[in-house]
Amino acid sequence: MTDPAAERPRPPSVERVVAAARDRLGPRDAGAVTAAAREVVAAERDRLASDAGATALTAEALADEVVARLAAFVDAAPGALADDGVRQAINATGVLLHTNLGRAPWPDAAIRAAAEAARTATFLELDADSGRRGRRAGVAEEHAMALTGGAAALILNNNAGAVAVAVGLAGRGGVAVSRGELVEIGGGVRIPDIVKRAGARLVEVGTTNRTRVEDFEAALAAGDAKLVLRVHPSNFVQSGFVESPDDRALAEAAHRHGAIVVDDLGSGALADTAAFGLAHERTPREALEAGADIVTFSGDKLVGGPQAGIVVGDAALVARLRKDPLARAMRPDKTLLAAMAATLGIHRAGLATREIPVWRRIAASVDALEGRALAVVDACRAAGAGATAPLEVVPSVATIGGGSLPGQELASRGIRIRVASPDALLARLRTGVPAVVGRIDEDHVLLDLRTVDPEEDAALATAIVAALAGPAGRAMPAGRAVPAGRAKR
Repeated sequence: MTDPAAERPRPPSVERVVAAARDRLGPRDAGAVTAAAREVVAAERDRLASDAGATALTAEALADEVVARLAAFVDAAPGALADDGVRQAINATGVLLHTNLGRAPWPDAAIRAAAEAARTATFLELDADSGRRGRRAGVAEEHAMALTGGAAALILNNNAGAVAVAVGLAGRGGVAVSRGELVEIGGGVRIPDIVKRAGARLVEVGTTNRTRVEDFEAALAAGDAKLVLRVHPSNFVQSGFVESPDDRALAEAAHRHGAIVVDDLGSGALADTAAFGLAHERTPREALEAGADIVTFSGDKLVGGPQAGIVVGDAALVARLRKDPLARAMRPDKTLLAAMAATLGIHRAGLATREIPVWRRIAASVDALEGRALAVVDACRAAGAGATAPLEVVPSVATIGGGSLPGQELASRGIRIRVASPDALLARLRTGVPAVVGRIDEDHVLLDLRTVDPEEDAALATAIVAALAGPAGRAMPAGRAVPAGRAKR
C-alpha cells in the first residue's frame, strides 16, 4: 500500500532557500540567514502537512519570505513585527499615564538627548577638567536637588528599586509601616516583599484605616524599628473613618529615637497639581521640609520623563545608598540619564506645561480639546466616514493613571462613535496603522482627546476612517439595548 505521507510535496531544503536569498541580502551574517531560512522552511512544512492538496512553494518564493523576515527585524514601520512590544499607538483612552501603553511620553528634548547620548561617546563618568573619574549622573542629580531642596540625589532605573535600596538603610533592623500603607504596586510586588528582600524586618503599626504618630512611637520606643517608611497609596483611595499621622510630627518622633524616615511619594509631582483642578499631591520638597530624610519618586509618572527612580535627601544617607551593591545593580545607562537630565531641566526652566507631554495634556483647556475633536470629526466626514456610523463630540472624563492621583478626574472631550459592534471597532482601531487605543463608554466607542497629542489628530482621523470602512463600522440600530453584562461608565 502506498504511504500517503510519502506522496505529499516537500518544501525545498534550507540550503536551497539560503542560496536563493543570498544574492538579494548583501553583506549579512550567514548564521542569521540560515536561522531565518529554517523558520520559513519549517512553517512551509507545517502548511503542507495540514493541507493534503497544497502545492509546495519554490525555493525562490521562500527566499522572498526570508528577505522580508530579516528586513522586518529592523524595520521602523509600525506593525512590522506583530509582537515586537514597541509598536506605536495613539492613546485615546482618557488615561494620561497608561501603564500598559508605556506611561509618560517623553519630551522632545529628552528624546534628542537620549539619541545623542546613544550615538557617541559621552563624559558619563569622566571629569573633563581633571581627566579623572567623575560623578555618573551629575547634571540630572543637580537638577533633582534644585527642584526638591535635597542635599544630595541619586538616580536609579526605577522607583521600586529606589525604595528597595532606601529600605536597606535599616540593615537587619525593623521597618515600621502603617497597615494602611502595606500596598501592592505593579506586577504583584508588595511592600512587605520589598522589606523582606532588603533583609529588614517588617513592623506593622496602626490599623488599615487609622494610624497615628503614637502607633509609630510605641514601636520606636521599644526599639523595634530603625526606619519609618511612608508609602504612597498609588492606585486606591481611603475615605470615611480614616486617619494618618502628620508628616512633621512623625519625623520628629522618629528622629527622637534615632530612626530614619523614608518617604516614597510614587508619582513625583514637582508642581502644584491643585492649580489644574486636581487634588494637591505632596511634592518631594514638601516631604523633605516636613522632616523626611530620604524621599523617592518615579521619573515616568508626573515628572513626565523616562522610567527612573529618583532619590533625594540627606547627603550622608544618599552617600550610603550610592555604595549599596543593589544601587549598582539598578544603575541607569547613559541614555536614560541624558533623558532624565533633559526632563528635569525643563521643570527647572519652568516650561513643563509647554514642553512635557503629560503636563501639556493636564493643562489643556476643555475648549481647546473640543475644537480639536470637532476638527477630527469634520476630517472624518470629509473622507466619507460618519454616514453609516454617527460621529459626535461629547463631554468626557479623563484620569491621570499610573498610580498617580487616584480618584481624580479631569473634564475632557471625546469623539463618540455609535456602531453595532463597539468591541469589533475597537479591535480594528488597535490593529490598524496607525493603531489607536480607545474605550467603550455607555456601549459606544469613545476616543478621548485629552490623551491624544495635537500632532496626532490627523493620524487619528485617518485611523477612524480606515476602521469604519470594515464590517465593524456598521451603525447601531436605533434603540438597541445595552448588551447584558456591559457595565455603564
